[in-house]
Amino acid sequence: MTEGAAAWVPERPTIARLSSAVQECRGCELYREATQAVMGRGDPGAGLMLLGEQPGDREDREGEPFVGPAGGVLDKALAEAGIAPDTVYTTNVVKHFRFRTVGKRRIHLSPSRGQVAACAPWLAAELEVVRPAGVVLLGGTAGQALYGSSFRVGTARGRVIDWPEELPASDPAPWVLATIHPSAVLRARDARQAAYDGLVADLRTAAAELSG
Repeated sequence: MTEGAAAWVPERPTIARLSSAVQECRGCELYREATQAVMGRGDPGAGLMLLGEQPGDREDREGEPFVGPAGGVLDKALAEAGIAPDTVYTTNVVKHFRFRTVGKRRIHLSPSRGQVAACAPWLAAELEVVRPAGVVLLGGTAGQALYGSSFRVGTARGRVIDWPEELPASDPAPWVLATIHPSAVLRARDARQAAYDGLVADLRTAAAELSG
């Protein structure tokens, strides 16, 4: 993982220390326009970590991940899959919101590979603290952050795969399962129910692996 944000990551991290320290991060340029950095939230001893792309507009304003419409879809899907939303730890690979402004609207832009790499030390610290048994990748950006630019959700989704050997992790390393980002359900329009059902099915696989 790159050293971009490493200078701001505290020694002996806790989630509270990370949440405070990340506000001072200057590891990439995204801090200049974002309202604030958004660290993960949830049970710091969770067996399952959910890893998305970056905060959205509402998350940037409120300072917590997955509190917008996509978060509502995710919580509903987790519950339907048999996973209590308050038992997981949810975070993003990038901690600042990247966007462009159109009128008064802030339109989401996917983070660049350099920005993802710069933010990687924060994720490494979260993994050190939480030490999850499993990580669910929500969308392609999260998958590419771990496995490289060739990663495709459509190829990997719904099955348990090994943690990348070249990346730091807890011991034992968590297993990984990829699925779509819940925002993809909202974008699906006519196929929304099918997209949602697929998300739930993937989360059920994660629940079974966790309980097994």
